Amino acid sequence: MSWTYATLLALLTVLLALSLSPEADSAAVPSGTGSAKDPQGPLKRIFMKEEDASNFFRKRSRRGAKSKDEINAEQRQVLAADERKREFHEEKRNEFESYAEEENDEQNERSRESTEQWREFHYDGMHPPHEYNRHSI
Repeated sequence: MSWTYATLLALLTVLLALSLSPEADSAAVPSGTGSAKDPQGPLKRIFMKEEDASNFFRKRSRRGAKSKDEINAEQRQVLAADERKREFHEEKRNEFESYAEEENDEQNERSRESTEQWREFHYDGMHPPHEYNRHSI
């Protein structure tokens, strides 16, 4: 039961602190009348008049022709996206090529080492070691 009292006490403390803080007054909704009809300050930039809002969607219907500027802007966006995609894939391809080259070099080194070990193990001392080392000329 003591944890419920501790929780209740903590909640009451938080409520008291919030009610006394000056930020709580600034976050409250103002009770003034007429502020919804005539917004002032930054709200004036956010909300537009009713006539402007209705004309906003009438400017161009869904099948309306686009202006040259709109077409050019969309084309620039498409070209920029294509360029970013091409650069991304080119970078990935270069990373893979360097990885594959490294893997190939490591594999060649391992096979060369194992071949040398085999030659050393099987060399009987009777024949010159260059017999195992024949390279095509």
